[in-house]
Amino acid sequence: MSAAPLLSWMQLLLCLLLVVATSQAFQRLPHSPATARHHYRYSYAYANPRCHTGVTFTTSACTRTFNPRLFMSSNSPTEPPSPPEFNFPNPLSVLAKSPPSDRSADLMVGEDAAVFDWDNEKMEGLGERGWASFFAAVGAILTAVAVLWVYPPTGYADDFQAALEAAAGGNSHLVTLFYGIIFPIVHSGLASLRPFGEQVIGARAWRVVFAFPSLCLSYSWITYFIAHVHDGYQFYDISGIPWVHASAWIINFVSFLFLYPSVFNLKEVAAVEKPAVHLWETGVIRITRHPQFVGQAMWSLAHLAMVGTTFSLLTQALLVGHHAFACWNGDRRLLA
Repeated sequence: MSAAPLLSWMQLLLCLLLVVATSQAFQRLPHSPATARHHYRYSYAYANPRCHTGVTFTTSACTRTFNPRLFMSSNSPTEPPSPPEFNFPNPLSVLAKSPPSDRSADLMVGEDAAVFDWDNEKMEGLGERGWASFFAAVGAILTAVAVLWVYPPTGYADDFQAALEAAAGGNSHLVTLFYGIIFPIVHSGLASLRPFGEQVIGARAWRVVFAFPSLCLSYSWITYFIAHVHDGYQFYDISGIPWVHASAWIINFVSFLFLYPSVFNLKEVAAVEKPAVHLWETGVIRITRHPQFVGQAMWSLAHLAMVGTTFSLLTQALLVGHHAFACWNGDRRLLA
C-alpha cells in the first residue's frame, strides 16, 4: 500500500475517533471549581431578590457576598448541594433512533422519511420480517449476482462488456456512453413498469426482478469507470495530494448516508417487508423525490474533483443526468 492511501485512511479513522471522543466528552463533562462557582452564583441570584435585574441574575456585589451556607440543604447541613448537571446531546444517538421531524408546516398528506428506531428492530427467524430474513435475502441476491454475472467462468459480465467494447471500436468514451444509455433504460424502465409487474408476480418478486439487472449493470459500469478513469484528455489530477484524497473519501462516505434517505427501513429494500410506493414529506427526498439523487451528486462531485479527465466528466454527467431524469420520472409516476 502506498503512503498516500494509508495516510487517507488514517485521517478518516482519526475523524471518526474524534466524533466518538467528542460525544463521550459531552456525556461526561466534568464540573471544574470555576464551573461550580458559576452554578452557585446563579443559585444565589435566584435566592436573593436584590440581585435580580430582569436580565442578568448576578452582579459583582452579589458574587462577593456569596455565602455557600445559604444553599445548604436541610438533609445535608454540612455540605452544599451538587451543582445542576447539563445533559448535552449525544451526536451518536441518531444511529439508534432518528430525531422527530418538525412537521408544523407540512400538509400532512405524506410520510416522514428516514424514520428509524433500534428498539423496534428484531432478529427473529428465517421467513419472518426480521433481520435474519434480511441477511438471507441480501446474501441470496448477491450470490446470484456473483455467480451469474461477476464470476468469469459462470457469469456474463465479461461477455457483455466485450460486446460493448466491440460495438464502440475500443473507444472507452463510447463504452461509458453505452452504459449511460442502457442503465437508465433498464433501471427507470423497470421502475415505470412496477404497477403492472406487481399485479402479475407480486410486489416482492418484482423487487427482485427490478434489483437484479440494476445491480449487475451497476457493478459493470463502476468497475469499468475505475479501470478507465484516466482515459481521454486530462485537465488535472490531484488525487495524489493526501488531504484531497482524504476529503474525497469523507464526501463519498457521507454520500452513502443520502443514497437511500427515503427508507432507512432496509428490510423493505430487500423485499423482506412488502415494498410500497411512498410519498415522503420530510428530508431531502421531499425536494428531489428520488432516493439517490443527492448522494449520487456528492459521489460524482468528489470523484470529478480528484481526477479531471474527459472520461470522468462524461461518466459523472451521465450519472447525475440519469438521476435528474429519475426525479422527474418519479414525480410522473406519483401523479399517474
